[in-house]
Amino acid sequence: MITDFKQRYEHAVADPDLRPRLLAFQRSWRESRDAQVSRLEQRTERSFDELRRDFASVKDATLERIDDYIAEFRANAEATGAVVIELSTAEDAVEYIAGVCKARGIDLVVKSKSMVSEEIELNDELAERGITAIETDLGEWLLQLAEQRPSHLVMPAIHQKRQYVAEILGEELGREFDPDDIPAMVASARQGLRRHYLAAGAGLTGANALVAETGSIMVVTNEGNMRLATSLPDVHFVTAGIEKLIPTWSDAERQLQLLPRSATAQTLSTYTTCITGAQPGKEMHIILLDNGRREMREDSAIGAALRCIRCGACANVCPPYQIVGGHTFGHIYTGAIGLVNTSFHHDIEDAAGPQGLCVSCGACETVCPVAIPLPRQILSIRRKATESGHAPRWERWLLRAWSMPQVFRAVMKLGSVASSVARALGLVRRDHIRLPLPRRLSWRSIPAIPAQTGSRLIAKRTPQPTLAPSPAAGSTVDLFAQCLADRLMPVTVDASALLIEAGGASVNVPSDQQCCGLPAFDAGDWETARRMARATIAVLSRTDHQIVTPATSCVISMRDHWPQLFRDEPETLARADAIADRVHDLAAWLDGPGRLPDGCLEREGASSWTAHRFCQSSNRGEPGARIALLVERLTGETAAPLEEPEVCCGFGGLTSIAAPEVGEGILDRKLDCVAASGCETLLTNNPGCALHLRAGAVARGAAHDTLHYADYLAARLPDDS
Repeated sequence: MITDFKQRYEHAVADPDLRPRLLAFQRSWRESRDAQVSRLEQRTERSFDELRRDFASVKDATLERIDDYIAEFRANAEATGAVVIELSTAEDAVEYIAGVCKARGIDLVVKSKSMVSEEIELNDELAERGITAIETDLGEWLLQLAEQRPSHLVMPAIHQKRQYVAEILGEELGREFDPDDIPAMVASARQGLRRHYLAAGAGLTGANALVAETGSIMVVTNEGNMRLATSLPDVHFVTAGIEKLIPTWSDAERQLQLLPRSATAQTLSTYTTCITGAQPGKEMHIILLDNGRREMREDSAIGAALRCIRCGACANVCPPYQIVGGHTFGHIYTGAIGLVNTSFHHDIEDAAGPQGLCVSCGACETVCPVAIPLPRQILSIRRKATESGHAPRWERWLLRAWSMPQVFRAVMKLGSVASSVARALGLVRRDHIRLPLPRRLSWRSIPAIPAQTGSRLIAKRTPQPTLAPSPAAGSTVDLFAQCLADRLMPVTVDASALLIEAGGASVNVPSDQQCCGLPAFDAGDWETARRMARATIAVLSRTDHQIVTPATSCVISMRDHWPQLFRDEPETLARADAIADRVHDLAAWLDGPGRLPDGCLEREGASSWTAHRFCQSSNRGEPGARIALLVERLTGETAAPLEEPEVCCGFGGLTSIAAPEVGEGILDRKLDCVAASGCETLLTNNPGCALHLRAGAVARGAAHDTLHYADYLAARLPDDS
């Protein structure tokens, strides 16, 4: 039985050992996987991106003709003695397997490598029918003994420590185990399982691939148990989703290039088992399951998720997964892919809770071996969850208040007055207020709201002269201040304007600008997002100037999210596209040819610094994300090395409010890396990151300062200008 999301979440964040274990795993996997991919690229003389897109095209083409390939697979498999049956629902699959077992007098089934059997909750269903199913993969067996479910697609017990494993094995086998003697535990588990192989009437496996041209199944494993489960019993069941079909063995070879490297960071798994047809005198039943897959294929936003080869790489780089593990970050399928496919295999309600954990960093897509656009798909499912009434009420009210400029400004004004009182009481440090907060929130401080906006600061001063002859001379740039930055980081907005002026352009700050709609879009509230976006489009359509913003997230919103919001409104979409063509991230604009020459901001006695890159832009490979290179070029200073510069800081929009323990855990990971760098100043390229990183650093009492890179660079402009 799967407990509800709230219980799973509370249990995960209360486990003090979970975070460090999963962090060590993620870092070790990343190092090994990257080395494997590098060697593959050298051997094939092709990039990982080329290789994965090649195989993705194979999967897409197969799905487009899925019925043809099912027919081909069925004909070839049945010619070798197998029974092939296509079933629509989880209930159908359970009834079929149970029916065959009852007809053959089978009351014990040994299992190996089948996520589909987890999907249909086969073990529990068979137990209700008097049939025992025994997991034989070591991790799965241990979890079965502990009455738990897998926490990872390929490493199901990755969340458990060896002391717990020793305890579970001891209870099952009736002897004590030394937790540090892993070989002894493995050997005993092997002996403990042997009796089940010999007694079982049926074996059940999944399939990593179903090869249509020969009607064969391919299973990739690191344990030899799968071969015992398929060869000893008289009946072999194969449970596989219809998406596992591929046309040829050449395609299987392509899959094997990508799967082990992405799953376990191996060149090749220990066993690659290929089975064609039933053994003489035995039965082989291949169950091709739909269970929502055809519906997924018809959904243009989600269909690519059917490419998934179940490697688990999306979980291995996911910052929230590192905090709460797979039992929380998923339902039955874990990781980013679980946030997508759960609503099709199960129900939108089952998918809704974990949606709020995703920080939209985009790391999952960078390592996916079949190039699934997981971040975009997660947002699509989040929208469905919101529209079906599963969004928290507080979230809906907050976003709608945010979309009302008068309400937003009134709240900010009140906050500014309260912040003035806090300053007078000496509670403000580095523009953040330290208050005694509840334990769940005590890891952060609260931004002090300044009395003036960034737009007002720009209007009150004289323009900054150009530093050098520039191709931007004589042009005007519209500065999109961004809602958070304008009210909470006005100096950053002014610094952005100063740098644009130094680069040769004059600055216009369009009046009445508010929000691009990103917070509401990320939360799945597209109605509110459209309202925000329409207002911004109206403001930015007044001129045809180039648009520059210090908020990289807003650039992504205008370029990626607006086309989705207005795809059914051609007139608004055309205006949105015109703005998206003109909008630029500040760093990308400053780095334009001839705008700011090398070394123009070099100064004596500069502090040591390092740079955290806004995860979304970094994971998309955008040039503006490489802020360290820009700062180094302009100042002549070298950044201190920072471990994991592209890993999310934990802000994640509303995630750090809805799931503060996740925000805290990811932030701790980042701040530990910053402390190890020894820097005096941490630079970042997005206002949300700057506010979040500073909030945690102030609460922690960290010695370093946290700045948007625009502040750091503007402080080096000539004093006599």
